[in-house]
Amino acid sequence: MFRLSESNKGAGAHPAVRNLPVTASRWLALAAAPSFAFMTLLSAYGANGDIICSAADGSTLGGMVPMYLLMSLFHCGPWLRLLARQEHGAHAPG
Repeated sequence: MFRLSESNKGAGAHPAVRNLPVTASRWLALAAAPSFAFMTLLSAYGANGDIICSAADGSTLGGMVPMYLLMSLFHCGPWLRLLARQEHGAHAPG
């Protein structure tokens, strides 16, 4: 079985294989913000009753919706860097 650590040992390893962890981490970082935005919508309009529970105590800051919204905002950094790079003529991660 081929292991990722074996790909880094030899100088003859294909560059795409050597860069796979870096490429995967960049795409994973880009997936975080949309995933949390989707979970925000799912929690806000889903059938789990979170809206009803948070409205019962009168606080708009409680519940999963604000938490997912904040997480989505905190994970916007990779998207902002990508947009800044594209503005200067660079390519998408990969």
